[in-house]
Amino acid sequence: MKNDIYDSMLSHYDLTTEQNKRNAIFEVNQQVILAGLYNAGFFESAAFYGGTCLRIFHGLQRFSEDMDFSLLTQDEYFDFSKYFQSIVDAFALVGREVEIKKKDKRNFGKVESAFLKDNTDVYDVMFQTEKSIKIKIEVDTCPPLKFSTEQKLLLLPNSFMTRCFTLPDLFAGKMHALVYRSWKNRVKGRDWYDLEWYVRHNIPLNFTHLAERCKQFNNEEITPNIFKDKLKERLSTADIKQVKSDVLPFVRNPKELDIWSNDYFVQLADMVYIQ
Repeated sequence: MKNDIYDSMLSHYDLTTEQNKRNAIFEVNQQVILAGLYNAGFFESAAFYGGTCLRIFHGLQRFSEDMDFSLLTQDEYFDFSKYFQSIVDAFALVGREVEIKKKDKRNFGKVESAFLKDNTDVYDVMFQTEKSIKIKIEVDTCPPLKFSTEQKLLLLPNSFMTRCFTLPDLFAGKMHALVYRSWKNRVKGRDWYDLEWYVRHNIPLNFTHLAERCKQFNNEEITPNIFKDKLKERLSTADIKQVKSDVLPFVRNPKELDIWSNDYFVQLADMVYIQ
């Protein structure tokens, strides 16, 4: 009977294709991880942000694989490993065995390490039964600050709260990634998809937090006009075919991407409301 909760969580998803099933398993596992972190009190000192946060708590219509967390205050001695057992216990309650390992950043490739600060610790959660599923967790222990958070509720695998960045701060983090991420020829189209979502939902961008990110990650003082110019340059010069092919496995409705072009995204950039 242990798997009833897990199977119930999976039953909320369309499992008709292998890709759909894989995306669903990722997301159910992510929610179990959040439950384990809540049980251990992690969200008293940290908050969830990034695309997976947007997906789980705000209904973004694309799936996301990695989980990003930021401490609320800088603490270079923070030890995430003390939360491992609570994550393992949460999975045990739904009949799953997991292993968590800290990754050695010395073994990262250039692309993987280009957007990671020294103060970001990276962990892999690996599953005994689904060998191909591996969830990467990043914890920024000395994060850019000047962001706000809110408590968001999930009901499964049990009722719990997750401290999350507010939408304007999530937007700031995403725009920083879109403009500054060093992906060489591997454009991350998921960033483009999220930009479209924020503009469509009329979410303001918290420029104060974006400026903090630029200062800490890139050693740059930035103004709204400089940011807009950089954003438009990135959107107008990217290979739109690569942008589409990156995001395609994660979206439910591929026809959403039919209108995508460089000009489409430049016009979206003009619609970004900077707060």
